[in-house]
Amino acid sequence: MAKRVTVTTELTTEELHERYRNAANAVERTHWHILWLIKEGHTPDEVALMLGYTARWIRTIVQRWNRAGEQAIRDQRRHQKGAPPLLSLEQQKELDQALDQPPADGGLWSGPKVAAWMAERLDREVDPRRGWDYLHRLGRSTRVPRPQQEESDQASQQAFKKTPRGGRAAAPGVSRSQR
Repeated sequence: MAKRVTVTTELTTEELHERYRNAANAVERTHWHILWLIKEGHTPDEVALMLGYTARWIRTIVQRWNRAGEQAIRDQRRHQKGAPPLLSLEQQKELDQALDQPPADGGLWSGPKVAAWMAERLDREVDPRRGWDYLHRLGRSTRVPRPQQEESDQASQQAFKKTPRGGRAAAPGVSRSQR
């Protein structure tokens, strides 16, 4: 049997429903929806099925509400700092200056080459994708010259062309004016 959870609030189900309907943030709207459905008497398993979450997450939201009220069900993601950048500002400036010069092995800068440059400075492995990220972060891109076509054989090009409207194909090496 599913474990029953209660929402400790003086708000009525109608007031919770109104807060759900008026919430501008999608995450907060879902949290108000959870609280409203639990207050109506649904179990966490039923709410999880209705909204596409796990029963454990439903209980977590209700516990947050019971512990700290409205502030606890706000969208918490914007308060997370995230990972620090791999390169400091000074190292990014150094990389930007290095990108003005050709790489050590010659050729052109690429994500893996930038990652190798970073790994050398950081004394640890750096995924080639991070090199690509830093190329873009510094407003750079890999510049690859257009491929050059080999010299083609004019006779084979003429033989490949469609037949003229007159019906017969011209012999290789013979132009229309010479017929």
